[in-house]
Amino acid sequence: AGVRSWRMGRTEWREGLASRLEHVGVSLALVVAVSLVVRFVVFPLAHWLVRKTRTDVDDQILDRLTRPVVTTIVLVGLGWTLLWLEEGTLRYIIFASLKTVGVIVWAMALAGCGELILESLMQRSRNGGWIQPKTFPLFAMVWKILMYGGSVYYVLQAWHINVATWLASAGVMGIAVGFAAKDSLANLFAGVFILADAPYEIGDFIIIDGQTRGEVTDIGLRSSRILTRDDVEVTVPNAVIANAKIINETGGPYSKMRVKVKVSVAYGCDVELVRKVLLGCVEGVPHIATDPEPRIRFRMMGG
Repeated sequence: AGVRSWRMGRTEWREGLASRLEHVGVSLALVVAVSLVVRFVVFPLAHWLVRKTRTDVDDQILDRLTRPVVTTIVLVGLGWTLLWLEEGTLRYIIFASLKTVGVIVWAMALAGCGELILESLMQRSRNGGWIQPKTFPLFAMVWKILMYGGSVYYVLQAWHINVATWLASAGVMGIAVGFAAKDSLANLFAGVFILADAPYEIGDFIIIDGQTRGEVTDIGLRSSRILTRDDVEVTVPNAVIANAKIINETGGPYSKMRVKVKVSVAYGCDVELVRKVLLGCVEGVPHIATDPEPRIRFRMMGG
């Protein structure tokens, strides 16, 4: 009786193994077929449809999404194929590894797609746009931090690692860093708003709080540089500019600027002669506009 039962158990084990191998074979064949259809039919058709658009950003995004989509199909198929595994360490390691690979592949793809979109917005932006050559690295870095930070979180979740303590520590550390670098962060955010709002541009003549006047030579994320009429370069933190009153002498609908020059003359001078001499001083001088024409005004009598 013992030998007979052992033979029956061995037969059942063989039948179960054959059934599982058949399931694995069918699943793998289906996964390969679906991945090939998506790779060589669906994506070429999508490329043909987006080829009619004016931009090539969608084509580049499709190129970057091809690998993660096909990889996801393969990973899902492998997971479905291995569902027959019993609960245990082996199944836990296999499925956690599959999830980790999927998260990493998608994080890299989304980081690249986001950078392509930001670059496209930068190229289309005009004065007043948020995404500019100077702010593009900042937005690209923030997007990558979000993608890779989120991928780390989901990888830890896939391995059933509790991240509550880590998040609490990161929050406390973030508060400490924020207090330590509050001035730098204030200048950074002010620089982003200045580039986006564009109260002045490089080459404009501005006056800050009625004191500092000069030509803007550079606009950075931390500070702006102004060249005064004495050929002295002044670096002003963006946080100061953001809270200051700015007079843009080059702004407005015209690229003209009125310049006032005070001239004192002695008593008894011929008024018409003074007017003629002063107008002759600016006649033929480069950069002097003829419309509106120069004017002479008598303001006050000297004491």
